[in-house]
Amino acid sequence: MNQATLHQLRVFEAAARHGSFTRAAEELFLTQPTISMQIKQLTKSVGIPLFEQVGKRLYLTEAGRELFTTCKEIFDTLAQFEMKVADLKGLKQGQLRLSVITTAKYFVPRLLGSFCQLYPGIEISLQVTNHEGILERMGNNQDDLYIMSQVPEHLDVHCEAFLENPLVVLAPVNHPLASEKNIPISRLASEPFIMREPGSGTRRAVQKLFDEEEVDVKVKLELGSNEAIKQAIAGGLGISVLSSHTLMPYAEDLTILDVEHFPIKRNWYMVYPNGKQLSIVGHTYFEYLLEAAKQFASEAPSYGKVG
Repeated sequence: MNQATLHQLRVFEAAARHGSFTRAAEELFLTQPTISMQIKQLTKSVGIPLFEQVGKRLYLTEAGRELFTTCKEIFDTLAQFEMKVADLKGLKQGQLRLSVITTAKYFVPRLLGSFCQLYPGIEISLQVTNHEGILERMGNNQDDLYIMSQVPEHLDVHCEAFLENPLVVLAPVNHPLASEKNIPISRLASEPFIMREPGSGTRRAVQKLFDEEEVDVKVKLELGSNEAIKQAIAGGLGISVLSSHTLMPYAEDLTILDVEHFPIKRNWYMVYPNGKQLSIVGHTYFEYLLEAAKQFASEAPSYGKVG
């Protein structure tokens, strides 16, 4: 291993994480032959195979799995060192890796903008995915912080609420129920309903309430995008339940129905695995977001009724 280079380890880590030389090449902006050559040289240094190919699939050997774990520890340690050195120099620089739930894309970029102005030396990597995607990334320790609205109960994590995330019933602005007050939740059973895709935290929260109240809605569409759902609602295809944040900055063709048991009260959380040592940049953003969210909440428009 004395002959192994840091570049070879980065190539190996990417290939092991993706399970593909091709995807590693795309991520690192290298050619596939270059990836293969670097892996071949690293394998020679280790002395035993790191990968085995079964059919068209690539698998890590036992030595490969051990080296993959070691690589993650090495790169985490190097990142910590680089940012500690930067901090000692009086600078806030480095990389902030954020992974956020789909709905958070409506407000997180605004909070990131002011953060970048404060710390122009920090590079931001922002991944947007659904609840299951967040859990997968968290399990692989791919990010500094995770922003989500449903804290995983089966994982040992640290979490802190920083902003309210109410779920509301949305309908077209000309919907017959738009002018009614305190609509019984049972009335929703007679409306065509649009649901988020399986795996969505919003869907789980909505389904939990419907199950508790014994309401069986008629699911007409399942869509994996808040924007697609809003367009479907505006087009008269049905009603749905989404975060009030999806109405930002405006949604003049939609209205919030006044339905009993709504809004479903939820929060946005900053989450990271217990035992994870936050980088200096990660800790700085954690503290910044707690304060910035207070200002954001005070400036956000009231969505009592839209349209």
